[in-house]
Amino acid sequence: MAIFSYTVKTPDGRTKTDFMQSDTEEALIQRLQSEGYFIVDIRLAEERFSFKVEKKEKKQTFEHNKVKIEDLLVMSRQLATMLEAGVTMLRSLDIIISQMQSKQLYLKVKQIRDDIEQGTSLSAALAKHPKVFSQFWVSLADVGEASGTMPVVLNKLADHVERELAFRAAIVSAMIYPSILFVVCNGAVVFFALFVAPKFESIYQAMHYHLPIITQCLLNFFSFMRHYLLLFFCFLAGLIVALRIYFATTMGRLQFEKIIFGLPVVGNVVKLIIMERFTAHMAILIESGVPILYALEITERLVDNKTCGLVVSQVRESVREGKGMADALIETEFFPMMAIQMINVGEETGDLGKMLKHVAKYYQASVESFMKRVETLVEPFMLIFMAVVIGFIVVAIFMPLFKIGQAGIR
Repeated sequence: MAIFSYTVKTPDGRTKTDFMQSDTEEALIQRLQSEGYFIVDIRLAEERFSFKVEKKEKKQTFEHNKVKIEDLLVMSRQLATMLEAGVTMLRSLDIIISQMQSKQLYLKVKQIRDDIEQGTSLSAALAKHPKVFSQFWVSLADVGEASGTMPVVLNKLADHVERELAFRAAIVSAMIYPSILFVVCNGAVVFFALFVAPKFESIYQAMHYHLPIITQCLLNFFSFMRHYLLLFFCFLAGLIVALRIYFATTMGRLQFEKIIFGLPVVGNVVKLIIMERFTAHMAILIESGVPILYALEITERLVDNKTCGLVVSQVRESVREGKGMADALIETEFFPMMAIQMINVGEETGDLGKMLKHVAKYYQASVESFMKRVETLVEPFMLIFMAVVIGFIVVAIFMPLFKIGQAGIR
């Protein structure tokens, strides 16, 4: 017979850790379950002690310090897979900890594992680290624990994180190339202003040549840039800091969002992104069994838009008073009618989570399609813009030399 170390939860919610002899691990599991215990961890006694020694001796290396969304995706997927395979929570966390690439996440999950071993639930342990695990994670973990479907909930969470990651990547990739071209163009202008223009200006002054108005204006502009460029950057930095401070306030944030929503094309795309975020979070919460009022409360904080957050708060109060979610959304005049109609169908058929997921996919596809069109249109526009700007500078600077050369030939 072997000696096993086990950690269980008693029927009254207490955590119990002890040792027991048994022929096999399966026989011990059956015995503990027959006594009404919920099994948290079982392993050979010598394995537990050897693991602690190995954990102290082995120094873990990390690829980065911060917690990235990719780290959370890997963690949720690994935990779901191992729990689904029947691996206990503590042993699953031990394996995940040993493979962590983020130092901060390693420290957080290690503390979560220790809290669970001492009797804390997973949701309560996650709630102690709100900067890493949002209320969204905590609520889903709570639902998984209450319903006994933790692997299913974690798989849904991993799918959601995966979609969110792909959505972000699509938006970022569409903006990278135009941004690089814009930076290169501005860098070329600054290079001409600081290094090229002064040499030509000194040559023309030595020759006492009367410059064409286009060349004179350009050299005056470059001279202004050289003398006031630092002051301009200081002013710009100060303005950005002041605006960030103001926009951090509730009134400032609302005014900023009103300006963004009012912009042609851009405002509509931003609103679509917000709609996607709202419906995607609501879909997974509702599908996981979170009550609609609690789901709205969580989404209000996760939507990352003050205007939409106030609208969701208004919807939540209307639903609390007994109205349907679709009716409450109509009153706000913020959500598109297509989304409201889909949500109304979901409420009537009792499949609100599924309908919200369809709406989220629609908005995600709309945004991705728009970003691809922007990428296709902006790239040639930026190339033409760069060619015009740099070509204008070259022609304006070299024009006097061309005229001098022609005069010399005559």
